[in-house]
Amino acid sequence: MRVELTSVLGLNVYTDRGKYVGKVNDAVIDANEKKITGLAVSNLNPDLFNVQSKGVIIPYRWVISVGDVVVIKQVASYFKEKIVEEVEAPPG
Repeated sequence: MRVELTSVLGLNVYTDRGKYVGKVNDAVIDANEKKITGLAVSNLNPDLFNVQSKGVIIPYRWVISVGDVVVIKQVASYFKEKIVEEVEAPPG
C-alpha cells in the first residue's frame, strides 16, 4: 500500500469493527527502509485505551486501508491492556 505521508496526517482512525481509535498526529518513519513503521495517534478513545499520555504509536502493519479514514485491525489483546508505545506530547 503506497500513500503520501501528508495524506495520512489528520485522518481519523477506526478499527475494522467500526470503533473510533483517534486521529493521526504524526508518522514514524524508518529512514533506512524508506517506509512508515507506525502512526502516532492522539485524541484517543478512552473506551479503548487506558493510558495517561497524549497518544500512542500504532504499528503500521496493523493498517488495513487508508482513504478518507485509516482502518486498522482490532487487536483485542492490545486495546485497554498494553499499547505498543505511549507517546508524550511535545512541550508547548
